[in-house]
Amino acid sequence: MDRVTRAYKFYRRKGFVGPMYLKIHKNPQGKIVAVCDEDLLGKVLEDKDICMDLDKFRRFYDESKVGPREVEEALKSFDSANIVGKEAVAVAIKMGLIGKKDVMYIKRTPYIQIYRL
Repeated sequence: MDRVTRAYKFYRRKGFVGPMYLKIHKNPQGKIVAVCDEDLLGKVLEDKDICMDLDKFRRFYDESKVGPREVEEALKSFDSANIVGKEAVAVAIKMGLIGKKDVMYIKRTPYIQIYRL
């Protein structure tokens, strides 16, 4: 059993239900961590004036399919983070990076952007 499968099974018992996509972008401005639940990649989320196109911008998130432990490791050090989906946002809450009241929603899909200054 590989690492992702083991982590997936562990977190599933804890209430998490699916793997996520993770991509780390490094540029002169710093390190951006992008995380998206697997089931959301390729979808377009729209609600009133807000649109998040996870199909057009799938390359922003789609590098590695990972479990929650890899997401936790990536979120230990970043300058900004874009996190989309129930499982991905739950990891950030579990780590104490954000509180439940900080989470934004497009319809019923949670997302958060975190910036370290």
